[in-house]
Amino acid sequence: MKKFTLFCMAFLSALTSTFALADATRMEDIAHARAIQDVCHPHPEHDANQYIVGYGSLLEEASRQRTVPDAGVAVPVRVQGFRRAWIAQGSPTGFSTTFLGVSVDARSRMNAVLFSLPDESAISAMDRRENGYCRVKISAAQITALDQSPIQAGERWIYVNKPQNTAPPSRTYPIVQSYVDVFLSGCLEVGRAFQLEDFARECIVTTHGWSSHWVNDRIYPRRPFIYQPNAGAIDALLKRELPVRFRSIRIERTQQ
Repeated sequence: MKKFTLFCMAFLSALTSTFALADATRMEDIAHARAIQDVCHPHPEHDANQYIVGYGSLLEEASRQRTVPDAGVAVPVRVQGFRRAWIAQGSPTGFSTTFLGVSVDARSRMNAVLFSLPDESAISAMDRRENGYCRVKISAAQITALDQSPIQAGERWIYVNKPQNTAPPSRTYPIVQSYVDVFLSGCLEVGRAFQLEDFARECIVTTHGWSSHWVNDRIYPRRPFIYQPNAGAIDALLKRELPVRFRSIRIERTQQ
């Protein structure tokens, strides 16, 4: 009986050690994952005002507010040191696409918007939305407000492509018109709100990587204005600024 009791105690001790080791390993894995996450999405400074540079779908107010309903007013800006291009490869699950992204490039500049976020939970929500990108700090010296307003004090962030998600458009990952529509609707919206006549044009000419791998996935594209009120203005702008690429756009159903 004594031997059996000693055996049980030894077994329980070994089992406890195994669970403790597993817990420790799991905690190390969690800490490692958090460390990686912190590199890509660093913790914002406590009590500092937080701002995001929006250069793609975040140019459109409705798109911003789907993620952060109480985001601040978006101010039109020009940003130095970043190159906007069709380089953000989407998820490989199902039919995917290539989105807009940016890379660090001291010689490049682009137009965009700058808007505030109310708190850290809003930053977390934006990080989840932009999970294929890393949130990188940008200095006030790199930003010029196109409405002549001063750049407010605080931390300013821009979402930069992760290298593993960076690739040009292809037949499998094309540019899709529905995303182009959101991007250019935002550009037109900002241009109208701030009376910046060439803002939408600048969106196009400071975007690199326009490709013949481009599909029109609008619903009923022969009458697109039913679903996309800015369709006429967007198509006229694209036809004028990108005539060759515009003529090469395929109707989505031709891929089947």
